[in-house]
Amino acid sequence: MTRCRASCVLLLSAAAVVPAPGAAAGHGSCPSPGAARATVVLVHGAWADTSSWSGEVRALQRAGHAVRAVANPLRDLTGDAQTVRDFLRTLSGPVVLVGHSYGGSVITNAAAGDPNVKALVYVSAAAPDVGETTGQLSGSGSALGGDPATLYDRSSYPGASGDAADLYLKREVFLRSFAPDLPRETADRLWASQRAASTVAFTTPSKAAAWRKIPSWYFIATGDRIIVPASQRAMARRAGSKVTEFPGGSHLTLISHPDAVTRVIEDALCSVR
Repeated sequence: MTRCRASCVLLLSAAAVVPAPGAAAGHGSCPSPGAARATVVLVHGAWADTSSWSGEVRALQRAGHAVRAVANPLRDLTGDAQTVRDFLRTLSGPVVLVGHSYGGSVITNAAAGDPNVKALVYVSAAAPDVGETTGQLSGSGSALGGDPATLYDRSSYPGASGDAADLYLKREVFLRSFAPDLPRETADRLWASQRAASTVAFTTPSKAAAWRKIPSWYFIATGDRIIVPASQRAMARRAGSKVTEFPGGSHLTLISHPDAVTRVIEDALCSVR
């Protein structure tokens, strides 16, 4: 992949990012010999789990990289970030921290003040500034901007405070807006097995903005209907991120085109020295 300076945009075509059958997505050449080996830590978003990173984990392991996918509680931003921060303390050496969707807000907070986190990668993700909530960052025209009664099934959960509730995406919203580029059978299976996210996760103000001090990369699928591309571009611009745009795709391009996402993660790995 062509390297770029901060704020540049790389454009990928689907044909360009899908390797030949049996070929590994990664080039496996970074970091350079003698450099500390970095661990890639993957943080999933709402209505998903660690399995959403299966394609990236497989490609990164084939290329010889150390990789872990950590379970995101999806309860509230402060607590979820602490969960990831505690996990990072179990690792030694440099870390490339990757977040999808709401997971982007989590890594933005979890990485703050951690000298081992050398790069942040946002995949169809939110990258809040201090005081912003994830719910504010979906952007104009997002499918999540409609009537909540038409978007979610609500459920109470133990320990919920006030009117907090677990949210599940309704089936048609999941199929039409969350995962429209996946085969219908796959999208149906993912909808049926989705993990609920608390309303509090989307309304907790961010306490940190790690992207102000840590270099970042941004993967934007232009077909994203959940966090719209215009909102992602604005967040990437203020963070000075290296941006890769994938034409088409969806909010779940990490599942439909994991090789494209893996290449961006490897570009971040190449920066770790």
